[in-house]
Amino acid sequence: MSSANEGKALQVHVDGTDFLRIPVRTRVIMPGDTLEEVIRTYAVDEVQPGDLLFVTEKIVAIMQGRSYMMSEIKPRKLATFLSRYVTKTSYGIGLGIPETMEFALREVGTLRILFAAAVSAVTKLFGRRGDFYRIAGEKARAIDGPTPGTIPPYNEAVVLGPERPREVAFDVKKIVGCDVAVVDINDIGGNILGSTLDKTAERQLVKILSDNPLGQGHQSTPMGIIRKA
Repeated sequence: MSSANEGKALQVHVDGTDFLRIPVRTRVIMPGDTLEEVIRTYAVDEVQPGDLLFVTEKIVAIMQGRSYMMSEIKPRKLATFLSRYVTKTSYGIGLGIPETMEFALREVGTLRILFAAAVSAVTKLFGRRGDFYRIAGEKARAIDGPTPGTIPPYNEAVVLGPERPREVAFDVKKIVGCDVAVVDINDIGGNILGSTLDKTAERQLVKILSDNPLGQGHQSTPMGIIRKA
């Protein structure tokens, strides 16, 4: 059995049950790789009946051709202006640079992003946070910008959210024979973008992954297995 990533616990207790979160290590996933090939190479022989395989949205998006090098992106002036007002955290820059904001404008639409920015500007005056992403929606929230700890070449790339994540989860389930979830997790929380689970099981999965057992940097573990201990 694989060991936990550094600083992470292999086992957690959630809703009265102990679960293992087993990282699955892979090579660096590149555009042109196929999800079926990667799953068959690294996951098929690792899962057992009753397991759940969770796959990070980032590698799904990369294999869908939704990653872009920073040097290729030409942000419009509006993207540069809006990005200045996005709160940056130590866990990721989100839409806090012109390049990621440019893709938010493309993915979501200029009017929706402007509306989200306007509402957020007002509600922040009253100490309320998070309205920008609530209004901008999942596509905006799923955009990942470059961070120093990310495995090259993605430390200099913008990666969008995956397309049709629920369909992807069902396609992968046909290969591995167990439930599958496409997840967006970081060190401050997580979100299930698509899965073969019901909503109750998705909520439990968010709890199980709440501390991001796959890590945020050079671990090269873009997949993991949930197994009852």
